[in-house]
Amino acid sequence: MKKVLVIVPFPMGEEDLARRQAQIGAVDLGPGLEFHYRPVRVGPKNYSSQHDMALADFSIMDAGLDAQEEGFYAVCIDTMSDSGMAMLRSVLDIPVIAPGRHSMLLAQMLGEKFSILMMWDRWKMLYTKTLGELGMEHKCASMRSIGVTPDNKSLLSGKEDQVFPLLLETARKCIDQDGAQVLILGSTTMHEAHDWLASRLDVPVINPGPLTYKLASVALDLGLTHSKATWPAPLAPKHDMIRAIGTAGAAFLEDRA
Repeated sequence: MKKVLVIVPFPMGEEDLARRQAQIGAVDLGPGLEFHYRPVRVGPKNYSSQHDMALADFSIMDAGLDAQEEGFYAVCIDTMSDSGMAMLRSVLDIPVIAPGRHSMLLAQMLGEKFSILMMWDRWKMLYTKTLGELGMEHKCASMRSIGVTPDNKSLLSGKEDQVFPLLLETARKCIDQDGAQVLILGSTTMHEAHDWLASRLDVPVINPGPLTYKLASVALDLGLTHSKATWPAPLAPKHDMIRAIGTAGAAFLEDRA
């Protein structure tokens, strides 16, 4: 079995982690792969500011730093911000797959214009950054929010009757008013709404988390990984320092709990 590490971007216990693990049921990966979910040791409460993004990059790098030595064949990052992806690609030779950029690139295979459906407006900076890096601003028809603060642990559980109709109403505005031909769920925390939405809409709806699992499988099947010409290895690695900061941060959070 080839092990794949899925890095969950918030510290959490087993019950909350199980809601993230449920994404695996949305995609047929075939035999030979084994997915392991690992929450970060430290990190921000949410991804809503530049302060949060700096912590997010570090926390995901800390969680995946030793993935290759631990026997993992690929890493998937469970956040549309793509936090830590570039950092891990610089220190790992195995594929590192993040959902933000790959959802946008897949959308271009399925249609001309796409919209991003999100929970709240503070997430816009995440997509704006990735669209700029890819030079795809002109391909994004819109980013629309339902104005509901996300819960990164319980996800949409218990809020389906409130949230699902809002997502559907907003999705239809993306299609009818903005001209979207493909929709992207703006967070892996929204995966519980995917099937419900997809069955009620006439355009493809991309579920970003399961997409990363499939892309990791494809990369392994084809023997491909990221280019070190794009993500070069550090000249003076500071792995021990990263581990020490992560350990100290985790201890600090434990003391405050």
